[in-house]
Amino acid sequence: MARRAHTIPVAIVVPPGAQTLDVVGPLDVFREATRQSEGRAAYAIQLIALEPGGFVRTDGLTLVPDASIHDEDHPIDTLLVAGTPHVADVAAFGDFHAWLRRRTPEMRRFGSVCTGVFFLGEAGLLTGRRVTTHWEDAAALALRYPSALVEPDKIYVKDGALYTSAGVTAGIDLALSLVEEDHGRELAMRVARRLIVFLKRPGGQSQFSQHLAAQLALESRVETIQHWILDHLTDELTIPRLAGKAGMSERNFSRIFLEETGSTPADFVEAARIEAARQLLEDTSLSLQSVAARCGFGSPDTMRRAFIRRIGTAPNEYRTRFASTT
Repeated sequence: MARRAHTIPVAIVVPPGAQTLDVVGPLDVFREATRQSEGRAAYAIQLIALEPGGFVRTDGLTLVPDASIHDEDHPIDTLLVAGTPHVADVAAFGDFHAWLRRRTPEMRRFGSVCTGVFFLGEAGLLTGRRVTTHWEDAAALALRYPSALVEPDKIYVKDGALYTSAGVTAGIDLALSLVEEDHGRELAMRVARRLIVFLKRPGGQSQFSQHLAAQLALESRVETIQHWILDHLTDELTIPRLAGKAGMSERNFSRIFLEETGSTPADFVEAARIEAARQLLEDTSLSLQSVAARCGFGSPDTMRRAFIRRIGTAPNEYRTRFASTT
């Protein structure tokens, strides 16, 4: 892996009303990397506002940016766009979208924290790219930019020069991965220890439980079936059986389920089984065979493939990281 000895210019764009931790989390990682290496792994970090002026108000703090997108261009190696709770307003920043289209081709890498990915989408930079965002906004991202390949259960996703992260604290995970990419695992580990965070969390772990809960439907018949699924994970949970329990045709059941939950019945069943397995792996010493059987997977191999596909790590690796110490 190549190591970079020169100063790396990093820019963090701070939209109005930005989530504060989306900004200061990655900022602290890059600053700590420079401190831990006594300046040898230097990052020159700029906060960039969307409008000229002396300050920008985030969701919790007023920050003094170093520059705005209307200032003279300076070299940027790495760009991160912070997220904002005001996703509905991202289309209003046409000057920023044009700036992104003009500047990103000359950068080594660019990306976003949390809902900052919506600004990249408005700039047309997500076409055919694998991306992620906060689990609550993943469905809206996929709907708004259908050419993007949204992976809602990942902590962060790299696709070529494009790097996107999940919600809020996941920006720290992303920044640590960038430090490791630039300067190696040893420095990234020292930074993680100093900040008291994981160097690498298995993908999806921090979003997974909430993502499953968010899929619970509002339509009473579908919600009833979902709760029945959660209580009968070892049953044969096929579309014909679930539709019959709901008193619907298979086609109507599948259509309403998707409309109400944003996922197919099969996706929900697998997510529910993984969530149940996750809890057993964390809280018990049951064998993988027993966990798979209790959660309806049939075999440890089936469970392993589901874990790797949906949360990016194998069950035994998940247990090693997250098993309860009590």
